[in-house]
Amino acid sequence: MFWSDRFQSNATGQRRRASRVKISLKLAYTAYMAVLIPVYWHYYGPTNFLYFCDVALILTLIAIWREDALLVSMCSVGIMLPQMFWVADFLGRAAGHSLTGMTDYMFDATHSLFLRLLSLFHGWLPFLLIYLVWKFGYDRRALGCWTGLAWVLLLICFFMMPPPTPDAGLTPVNINYVWGMSDSAAQPWVPPYVWLAGLLIGLPVLVYAPTHFALARIMPVAHPAPSSTRAPMPGNTYHKEYPQRARNLDRQLES
Repeated sequence: MFWSDRFQSNATGQRRRASRVKISLKLAYTAYMAVLIPVYWHYYGPTNFLYFCDVALILTLIAIWREDALLVSMCSVGIMLPQMFWVADFLGRAAGHSLTGMTDYMFDATHSLFLRLLSLFHGWLPFLLIYLVWKFGYDRRALGCWTGLAWVLLLICFFMMPPPTPDAGLTPVNINYVWGMSDSAAQPWVPPYVWLAGLLIGLPVLVYAPTHFALARIMPVAHPAPSSTRAPMPGNTYHKEYPQRARNLDRQLES
């Protein structure tokens, strides 16, 4: 009984100390996603969740509860730099000087205000990811894992999803820009397969790798999530699992 109570108490304390993100943040993010997912599904359809940013939203939801450094690191590698461009364009557009036009829809009164407010996650998600990577640490496997995921998504979007279509409405077309930068017409400069190959090679080299090296240099190294922490076990089982620690405790008790 003594061993059981003692080590169960220690295990509970370790779990509490191991939590690296406040429960209020986890609940707030979950509540936001509980609204966004059904609303986006209704208005845009399930194919909308093939966009890199939407994939990152869902992975972050999983990661924030599991406190999973790899998932958070993958999302950071994949979308942090593009979303920073979104932030810059949004701020420029708000000041009256559109930089790229990618956020013009946020200021279009013909679009639903509610949908535009939900879309503001493009602005705060990269900063949330920076915070989470700082708390969980950066996992260097993220570059390879996100690159593999991005290749799968790009191939699906190119071969299976609708190409650019004039007046497509809310239907997602040209997902992840696999046909060019316009949703109304494919880019005219190179053959479609050359454009796709450029994305498959260019994104990892020009976007993902620089972000990876910056995070690996600046952020702390990833450490195990709380769920992977093995709690000490009572009685004879504890002696088998942690022999040296058990012997030291036995000596302290005998003395």
